[in-house]
Amino acid sequence: MAEERSELEERIIIKDQHTKEIDLVNRDPRHINEDVVKVDFEDVIAEPVGTYSFDGVWKTSYTTFTVSKYWCYRLLSAVLGIPLAVVWGFLFALISFCHIWAVVPCIKSYLIEIQCVSRIYSLCIHTFCDPLFEALSKICSNIRVALRKEI
Repeated sequence: MAEERSELEERIIIKDQHTKEIDLVNRDPRHINEDVVKVDFEDVIAEPVGTYSFDGVWKTSYTTFTVSKYWCYRLLSAVLGIPLAVVWGFLFALISFCHIWAVVPCIKSYLIEIQCVSRIYSLCIHTFCDPLFEALSKICSNIRVALRKEI
């Protein structure tokens, strides 16, 4: 009985990882669209001093703008939200798949190969170049430079 209960709890925990609760009040907790889509009536339409329309026109324009923006967004998200969520989910799954199964293994393989090449290169430099440069330094060590100022 206790084993069945622990298995059930494990299944619930695993299920919760894939179907976590979403916050229906705060839908942008990381503030991704903080500056991008906050467009109000005053940000788009403004009348400078001295060129005011009728107050009724101004109020009706404000209400029309606000309500039409609200309902157009809701209709577009209802029609296109789920298909675009599928597209974005597929795209990010593809990126994750490529990163996990191609990019990281290629980088790890490259690092392993370059370490081997680096050792061979270092060995060649120490074998051939070090004696040559040491000999050149001994030849040039006896060179003396004297500066004279001729007037």
